Amino acid sequence: MKVSFYRYMLAAFAAASLTAAGSALAQVDVAKSSVTATSKQMNVPVEGKFGKFTAQVDFDPARPAEGSAQLSIDVGSYDLGDESYNEQVRGKEWFDAKTYPSATFVSSAIAPAGGNQFKVTGKLTIKGKSQTVVVPVTVTQQGAVRIFDGALPIRRSQFGIGTGEWKDTSVVADEVVIKFHIVAAHR
Repeated sequence: MKVSFYRYMLAAFAAASLTAAGSALAQVDVAKSSVTATSKQMNVPVEGKFGKFTAQVDFDPARPAEGSAQLSIDVGSYDLGDESYNEQVRGKEWFDAKTYPSATFVSSAIAPAGGNQFKVTGKLTIKGKSQTVVVPVTVTQQGAVRIFDGALPIRRSQFGIGTGEWKDTSVVADEVVIKFHIVAAHR
Protein backbone atom coordinates (compact mmCIF):
# COMPACT_ATOMS: atom_id res chain seq x y z
CA MET A 1 0.00 0.00 0.00
CA LYS A 2 2.74 2.44 0.97
CA VAL A 3 4.60 1.92 -2.32
CA SER A 4 1.55 2.66 -4.46
CA PHE A 5 0.77 5.77 -2.37
CA TYR A 6 4.33 7.07 -2.90
CA ARG A 7 4.10 6.27 -6.62
CA TYR A 8 0.81 8.13 -6.77
CA MET A 9 2.35 11.13 -4.98
CA LEU A 10 5.39 11.02 -7.28
CA ALA A 11 3.11 10.91 -10.34
CA ALA A 12 1.00 13.78 -8.97
CA PHE A 13 4.16 15.82 -8.29
CA ALA A 14 5.43 15.13 -11.82
CA ALA A 15 2.09 16.16 -13.34
CA ALA A 16 2.02 19.34 -11.24
CA SER A 17 5.58 20.13 -12.31
CA LEU A 18 4.69 19.69 -15.98
CA THR A 19 1.62 21.88 -15.56
CA ALA A 20 3.73 24.56 -13.87
CA ALA A 21 6.28 24.31 -16.66
CA GLY A 22 3.45 24.85 -19.17
CA SER A 23 2.74 28.25 -17.66
CA ALA A 24 6.42 29.17 -17.53
CA LEU A 25 7.96 31.93 -19.56
CA ALA A 26 7.04 31.82 -23.22
CA GLN A 27 9.86 31.44 -25.72
CA VAL A 28 10.22 34.84 -27.43
CA ASP A 29 11.25 34.74 -31.09
CA VAL A 30 13.52 37.80 -31.23
CA ALA A 31 14.07 37.35 -34.99
CA LYS A 32 10.33 37.87 -35.61
CA SER A 33 9.93 40.51 -32.91
CA SER A 34 10.78 44.21 -33.09
CA VAL A 35 11.15 47.31 -30.95
CA THR A 36 11.23 50.77 -32.55
CA ALA A 37 11.26 54.36 -31.37
CA THR A 38 9.79 57.17 -33.47
CA SER A 39 10.46 60.83 -32.82
CA LYS A 40 9.75 63.92 -34.87
CA GLN A 41 12.57 66.07 -36.15
CA MET A 42 11.28 69.39 -37.49
CA ASN A 43 7.83 67.77 -37.42
CA VAL A 44 8.93 64.88 -39.70
CA PRO A 45 8.63 61.36 -38.18
CA VAL A 46 12.00 59.61 -37.79
CA GLU A 47 11.92 55.92 -36.87
CA GLY A 48 14.82 53.86 -35.61
CA LYS A 49 14.92 50.18 -34.79
CA PHE A 50 16.66 48.51 -31.87
CA GLY A 51 18.67 45.59 -33.26
CA LYS A 52 19.33 43.85 -29.94
CA PHE A 53 16.91 43.16 -27.12
CA THR A 54 15.68 40.35 -24.92
CA ALA A 55 12.15 39.75 -23.71
CA GLN A 56 10.51 37.43 -21.23
CA VAL A 57 6.76 36.95 -21.21
CA ASP A 58 4.66 34.86 -18.86
CA PHE A 59 1.04 35.34 -19.89
CA ASP A 60 -2.25 33.46 -19.85
CA PRO A 61 -5.21 35.52 -21.12
CA ALA A 62 -7.48 33.61 -18.72
CA ARG A 63 -5.33 34.78 -15.77
CA PRO A 64 -3.68 38.06 -16.84
CA ALA A 65 -3.07 39.26 -13.26
CA GLU A 66 -0.67 36.32 -12.76
CA GLY A 67 1.38 37.29 -15.82
CA SER A 68 4.58 39.24 -16.16
CA ALA A 69 6.72 40.83 -18.83
CA GLN A 70 10.31 42.04 -18.97
CA LEU A 71 12.15 43.72 -21.78
CA SER A 72 15.81 44.73 -21.92
CA ILE A 73 17.00 46.79 -24.88
CA ASP A 74 20.60 47.36 -25.95
CA VAL A 75 20.37 51.11 -26.63
CA GLY A 76 23.66 51.00 -28.55
CA SER A 77 21.87 48.89 -31.19
CA TYR A 78 19.52 51.74 -32.17
CA ASP A 79 19.68 52.11 -35.94
CA LEU A 80 18.47 55.18 -37.79
CA GLY A 81 19.83 53.92 -41.11
CA ASP A 82 22.94 56.12 -41.10
CA GLU A 83 26.06 55.28 -39.08
CA SER A 84 26.93 58.92 -38.32
CA TYR A 85 23.44 59.45 -36.83
CA ASN A 86 23.72 56.16 -34.96
CA GLU A 87 27.03 57.25 -33.40
CA GLN A 88 25.50 60.55 -32.32
CA VAL A 89 22.49 58.84 -30.75
CA ARG A 90 24.76 56.45 -28.80
CA GLY A 91 26.64 59.47 -27.41
CA LYS A 92 26.39 61.19 -24.05
CA GLU A 93 23.76 63.76 -25.13
CA TRP A 94 21.30 61.09 -26.25
CA PHE A 95 21.38 57.49 -24.95
CA ASP A 96 24.88 57.61 -23.40
CA ALA A 97 25.16 53.93 -24.30
CA LYS A 98 28.60 53.51 -22.67
CA THR A 99 27.29 54.56 -19.26
CA TYR A 100 23.73 53.21 -19.64
CA PRO A 101 23.90 50.30 -22.10
CA SER A 102 20.35 49.04 -21.47
CA ALA A 103 16.84 50.40 -21.23
CA THR A 104 14.45 48.11 -19.35
CA PHE A 105 10.78 47.56 -18.72
CA VAL A 106 9.59 45.32 -15.86
CA SER A 107 5.87 44.81 -15.37
CA SER A 108 4.20 45.03 -11.98
CA ALA A 109 0.57 44.38 -13.03
CA ILE A 110 -1.45 43.23 -16.03
CA ALA A 111 -5.15 44.01 -16.23
CA PRO A 112 -7.78 43.23 -18.88
CA ALA A 113 -9.02 46.22 -20.89
CA GLY A 114 -11.70 44.49 -22.96
CA GLY A 115 -11.45 41.90 -25.72
CA ASN A 116 -7.84 41.14 -26.52
CA GLN A 117 -6.64 44.42 -24.97
CA PHE A 118 -4.64 44.63 -21.75
CA LYS A 119 -3.07 47.39 -19.66
CA VAL A 120 0.42 46.50 -18.50
CA THR A 121 1.77 48.63 -15.66
CA GLY A 122 5.46 48.63 -14.96
CA LYS A 123 8.70 50.47 -14.51
CA LEU A 124 10.45 51.85 -17.58
CA THR A 125 14.11 52.73 -17.00
CA ILE A 126 16.14 54.64 -19.57
CA LYS A 127 19.48 56.30 -18.94
CA GLY A 128 19.23 55.51 -15.22
CA LYS A 129 15.89 57.30 -14.79
CA SER A 130 12.73 55.32 -13.99
CA GLN A 131 9.07 56.11 -14.53
CA THR A 132 5.97 54.03 -13.85
CA VAL A 133 4.08 53.67 -17.12
CA VAL A 134 0.90 51.95 -18.31
CA VAL A 135 1.30 50.28 -21.69
CA PRO A 136 -1.76 49.36 -23.77
CA VAL A 137 -1.11 45.92 -25.29
CA THR A 138 -3.07 43.96 -27.88
CA VAL A 139 -2.65 40.18 -27.71
CA THR A 140 -3.45 38.01 -30.71
CA GLN A 141 -3.06 34.30 -31.10
CA GLN A 142 -1.92 32.52 -34.25
CA GLY A 143 -1.71 28.79 -33.63
CA ALA A 144 0.99 28.13 -31.03
CA VAL A 145 2.16 31.75 -31.13
CA ARG A 146 0.99 34.79 -29.20
CA ILE A 147 1.75 38.24 -30.54
CA PHE A 148 1.99 41.23 -28.20
CA ASP A 149 1.68 44.64 -29.92
CA GLY A 150 1.77 48.02 -28.28
CA ALA A 151 2.82 51.63 -28.50
CA LEU A 152 3.93 53.78 -25.59
CA PRO A 153 4.36 57.54 -25.96
CA ILE A 154 7.00 58.94 -23.60
CA ARG A 155 8.65 62.31 -23.06
CA ARG A 156 12.36 61.99 -23.79
CA SER A 157 13.12 64.90 -21.43
CA GLN A 158 11.85 62.83 -18.47
CA PHE A 159 14.65 60.34 -19.14
CA GLY A 160 17.42 62.84 -19.91
CA ILE A 161 17.51 61.90 -23.60
CA GLY A 162 18.65 64.85 -25.69
CA THR A 163 20.74 67.12 -23.48
CA GLY A 164 22.87 70.16 -24.26
CA GLU A 165 21.78 71.79 -27.52
CA TRP A 166 19.30 68.91 -28.05
CA LYS A 167 17.32 69.76 -24.92
CA ASP A 168 15.40 72.31 -27.01
CA THR A 169 12.31 70.48 -28.28
CA SER A 170 11.68 72.84 -31.21
CA VAL A 171 13.96 70.77 -33.50
CA VAL A 172 13.45 67.27 -32.05
CA ALA A 173 10.06 66.90 -30.35
CA ASP A 174 9.86 65.82 -26.73
CA GLU A 175 7.38 63.02 -27.48
CA VAL A 176 8.81 59.69 -28.64
CA VAL A 177 6.64 56.66 -29.37
CA ILE A 178 8.10 53.28 -28.48
CA LYS A 179 6.44 50.49 -30.46
CA PHE A 180 6.90 46.78 -29.94
CA HIS A 181 5.85 43.61 -31.69
CA ILE A 182 6.75 40.59 -29.55
CA VAL A 183 6.22 37.11 -30.98
CA ALA A 184 6.23 34.33 -28.38
CA ALA A 185 5.45 30.63 -28.48
CA HIS A 186 3.10 29.60 -25.71
CA ARG A 187 2.53 26.25 -24.13
